[in-house]
Amino acid sequence: QVQLVESGGGLVQPGGSLRLSCAASGATLKWYGVGWFRQVPGKEREGVSCVDEGDGRTYYTDSVKGRFTISRDNGKNWVYLQMNSLKPEDTAVYYCAARKPSGSYEYWGQGTPVTVSS
Repeated sequence: QVQLVESGGGLVQPGGSLRLSCAASGATLKWYGVGWFRQVPGKEREGVSCVDEGDGRTYYTDSVKGRFTISRDNGKNWVYLQMNSLKPEDTAVYYCAARKPSGSYEYWGQGTPVTVSS
C-alpha cells in the first residue's frame, strides 16, 4: 500500500516560489507514475503536472508551463513540484497521487494548501 504525504505549502506573495514535496512509503515510487493535482473549493480537481515511471517523461497543464517543474528524488522516494512566478490563481490545495503503470491514480496524499496573496 502506497502512502503519500505532501508538505511545503503555505502563504506566498505573487511572483514568489514554493517547493512542494511528496514523500512516499510502502512502495518504491520510481515504479509509479506520480501526479500533482490541485483543487479550489467549489471547483473540480485539476491536474497540474505528472511524471511517468520508467522514462520519467513529464507533463504540465498549460497554465503552469514554464513556471512549475516536477522532479523525482528516487534515493529519498520523494517527488517535488517546484513552483515559481506564482500567481493568485495558483491558490489551491495541492495533492500528490500515484498510479501503477498503465493504471489510474489510486493513491492520494492528504493535500497541502497553497495561498498566493499580497
